[in-house]
Amino acid sequence: MDLHEKIRALPAQPGVYLYRNAAGEVIYVGKANNLRSRVRSYLLETSQANAKTGSLMREAVDVDYILVENEHEALALENNLIKQRKPRFNVLLRDDKTYPYVKLTMGDRYPKVFVTRRLRKDGGAYYGPFFPGNLAHRIAELIHRAFLLPSCKVDLARYHPRPCLQYYIKRCLGPCVENLTTPEIYREAVRDAQMFLEGRQSELSRSLRLRMDDAAGAQQFELAARYRDLLVTLNQMQERQRMATAGGDDADVFGFHYENFLLAVNLFHMRGGKVVDRREFFWEDLPELPAEDAAALPGTEAQEPQEFHAGAFFSALLKQLYIDQRYVPATVYLPVDFPDRAALAALLSERVGHKVELLVPQRGEKRSLVDLAGQNARQCYDQRFRVMKPAARSIQEALQDILTLPALPRRIECFDISHIQGAETTASMVVWEDGQMRKSAYRKFRIRTVEGVDDFRSIAEAVGRRCRRLQEEKQALPDLILVDGGLGQLHAAAEALEALGLTTQPLASIAKREEIIYLYGQEDEPIVLDRRSPVLHLVQQIRDESHRFAVAYHRKRREMRDRRSELLEIPGVGELTRNRLLAHFGSLRGVEKASLQALLAVAPSHVAAAVHSHFHPAGEEEAPPGR
Repeated sequence: MDLHEKIRALPAQPGVYLYRNAAGEVIYVGKANNLRSRVRSYLLETSQANAKTGSLMREAVDVDYILVENEHEALALENNLIKQRKPRFNVLLRDDKTYPYVKLTMGDRYPKVFVTRRLRKDGGAYYGPFFPGNLAHRIAELIHRAFLLPSCKVDLARYHPRPCLQYYIKRCLGPCVENLTTPEIYREAVRDAQMFLEGRQSELSRSLRLRMDDAAGAQQFELAARYRDLLVTLNQMQERQRMATAGGDDADVFGFHYENFLLAVNLFHMRGGKVVDRREFFWEDLPELPAEDAAALPGTEAQEPQEFHAGAFFSALLKQLYIDQRYVPATVYLPVDFPDRAALAALLSERVGHKVELLVPQRGEKRSLVDLAGQNARQCYDQRFRVMKPAARSIQEALQDILTLPALPRRIECFDISHIQGAETTASMVVWEDGQMRKSAYRKFRIRTVEGVDDFRSIAEAVGRRCRRLQEEKQALPDLILVDGGLGQLHAAAEALEALGLTTQPLASIAKREEIIYLYGQEDEPIVLDRRSPVLHLVQQIRDESHRFAVAYHRKRREMRDRRSELLEIPGVGELTRNRLLAHFGSLRGVEKASLQALLAVAPSHVAAAVHSHFHPAGEEEAPPGR
């Protein structure tokens, strides 16, 4: 069944549809109340007038769908699929910052509390996000003081000989030492912290008051005093919250500026009637929205084919921004309307447990807030795209001209080798993309096929393994491969590329000291740039970053080798004992400095004596206790 026949056979029910290309990749995700009607609209000639829809339909070869019960489920499923698959024809959320969360490690024997910026599916309970960022740290500090839950790195799966300073200054219940607390007392503290973080202050106050009365009746006056202090702290916090709320409601305010297919969005977070933080979003090469989404907005039927449809954009943005959040303010002020605004507001209200309004103010104080956010978005646009971008693009164009590259170098991958006399040889690959180093794309290589000192074969192995991986995964090659070194490294990398059939891949090297750039195929005409040239500075920046990354990985490999070799040479020390020693003392140097008494807390007496004797010559050992 071809694509057109499959579209005509779709059911007329609510659901989510996924367009796929010839490689089976999801390239667009959409939702509809009537799948057949929505997806068939892509085949209409009016839809083909839209550049984005035309490109989508030329690339799409298949369509899948998932049926749901109603529009709410379709909204939620569409959001999840966009975040999972990241289709290139959808608007994808891009942010300049991440906000912190407070995490309870509920999967642990004794849960701890941490501040984190990364959400993981690890069984932990996450609360937030909190802004400004230091609010999360203040809340974690309050939990330490009030509920005595730790955030240390101590392994609580086993007991230790003595507690740390946090226990003595009454910031921790001491679960690391046997008999300092009980599982029941600790579970009670965790439940209290959960109620506090979930905003159940009234329920927590009632529970604390009952426990205080019970403890006083049982003449456990110290415990009753602790509950009393917790109640005082909680009441003070509730009073501050009531005073802040009296000044105004919580709201988020959006504004945007769009020009030349570039977009800047500003989001003001207002809490208690005051602006407490601002977020900035930027999009370049913004994917245009489907024609049928734009046509659903009033007054858009006669717009130009490639015009930016702000309503459809904000519909996509708000779904990704709010649907998975634990907290959404009561009011969100928007600069434009969109068709499924009421449905999205109802879904958010259902998920967060209070009424959420998505409003488009037309006049008055609320409209002034939206205009202010728009003015700030305009300033951010100017700073990002009028000041910073032209300079970065001009350097890219100059680099393309100097190296005679077939395309503008948007992505450069640079390789370097690090070793000491051929030992623990490692390679690094760093990535420069669109004006900045992209650290998430960095790669490390442990050289496997080369023995001794041979930088040429080492660079060939690293480049070959990287490009072979890209070929196998059918990913695009970089616009330029750069290697740290001279002609030898350049030719070694070229041989690795030729072995893979990549004879047209742009390849260059930069030699140290002389700072000469060699372009493969034009080695007889090396490129010597002025020392003040911004193009040379860019190449040097990328080269220096690859060198730093290679040296850091090589140093780590040496440390791992040293740890393995020296401790395992001691009689009686195996893998488990070595790991316990390093985990307890932090490093090999810590083990070396440890006294015999400290070693006895981690290892049996004969092993502790052997480790101590290894690092302290005969005559310096301490005698084990009782001897």
